[in-house]
Amino acid sequence: MKKEIAVIFDMDGVICHTNPYHSMAFREFFSKRNLSPTDADFADHMFGKSNSYILSHFLNRKVEGKELLELENEKESLFRELYGPHISPIAGITKFIRDLKENGVKIGVATSAPYANFELIVSKVLIGKDLGSVLTSEDVEKHKPDPEIYLKSAKNLDVDPENCIVFEDSYSGVSAALNAGMRVVGVLSSHTQEELPPCNMYVENYNEMTFKKVAGLL
Repeated sequence: MKKEIAVIFDMDGVICHTNPYHSMAFREFFSKRNLSPTDADFADHMFGKSNSYILSHFLNRKVEGKELLELENEKESLFRELYGPHISPIAGITKFIRDLKENGVKIGVATSAPYANFELIVSKVLIGKDLGSVLTSEDVEKHKPDPEIYLKSAKNLDVDPENCIVFEDSYSGVSAALNAGMRVVGVLSSHTQEELPPCNMYVENYNEMTFKKVAGLL
């Protein structure tokens, strides 16, 4: 019997190169509060992190509950306003997803971003119909590097974790997938290979990615 395979994509930096626009939104958000994080601060404490972590770190206090929801909505609304006119997928991803679907691969998205951001992305990157699972920040209690979002994705797709391949671009995201017992392809959109935990493969885009290469990782 043919072994079922799942491919699970993070979103920011993996489906679209959104991180520069997240940085712009956070800079505007923090400037209103007389804070000015550096590029190094963002590299260490923003990419791949949950908003609860980011806000708590830069505001230097625990941000949770109603305040977290309000501040998160303020920042993410800024992001959507800034990025909306510029949505563009990372090269080759739609063709790659089509190849995966034609070969019976189950496909999911697992992102630390809110669902409204996902809706914005798939309004222009037309992959929604191909997805068997979509999990966003609202769907988990523990954020990356905890494996919860990837283990839930595997369950949604009805595929064993060891038969799942994850595409991730951040240290915490790669760690989450490894912690879930999955194979990982590091997407080098935001970090260098040396800045990520060891992955099974690395890509800069999807122009050369195929079902055959993915299946070869298992």
